[in-house]
Amino acid sequence: MKILVCIKQVPDMESKFKINGEGLWYEEENLAWRINEYDEYAIEQAVQFKEQVGEAEITVLSVGPERVREAMKKALAMGCDRGVQIACDDPWRRDSFEVASLIAEYAAKESFDLIFTGMQSQDRGSAQVGTLLGEMLGTPVLTTVVDFAWDGTKITARRELEGGMKGVVRTSLPAVVTCQLGLNTPRYPTLPNIMKAKKKELVSLPVADLAGPEGRLATEKTAFPDKKGSGLVLEGDAREMAGQLLGILRLKTKVL
Repeated sequence: MKILVCIKQVPDMESKFKINGEGLWYEEENLAWRINEYDEYAIEQAVQFKEQVGEAEITVLSVGPERVREAMKKALAMGCDRGVQIACDDPWRRDSFEVASLIAEYAAKESFDLIFTGMQSQDRGSAQVGTLLGEMLGTPVLTTVVDFAWDGTKITARRELEGGMKGVVRTSLPAVVTCQLGLNTPRYPTLPNIMKAKKKELVSLPVADLAGPEGRLATEKTAFPDKKGSGLVLEGDAREMAGQLLGILRLKTKVL
């Protein structure tokens, strides 16, 4: 059985962000980088699936520059068997459709039985790549999965829906699964597995070798949200605070 896990390297969300010189994205220099949190759940689920079925090979794939190889090495240490980097120096310029197209072209040649992705990336948050990938490959897509089970012939997945509702779906393979937070508990790579990962195959494919279509969207401008004034805390008993609030409303909004 062949399994693919798609991951993205994103900056640590505690980083101090600056808009780049083009005004189109954030400045990538001096940022700390990590595996997208949603993708860690995808890696863990792929490894658990392999442990259940026995005979399986997990390929971890990432689109990005040289630095993404560090994220891929962690995935290999978590239990993936081989890595494929689609080498691209400016992945942020490519929209979800173009990224999914690149992955789909590679995946179609390899005929994977099961593909795991994170539900969305923490930096862009479009939640579209996994869904588009399934559509391009012509396979079922199970999105926002919070519980996953395999009975030997079909997947049974519980999905998180809007409004706190849950839905249960079943499908046979091949399929694409997008993983929501809480699906499992991602494992920490042990030192022996980190050492083993150094010997695992990690190849790089130039993005030009994959003739994906041009993107449908282009970023025109990136900016931080406008700063808003600080809040005001009223103190005193209810009657006093009501009087204070009425005075503020009269001053600010001309309420009579």
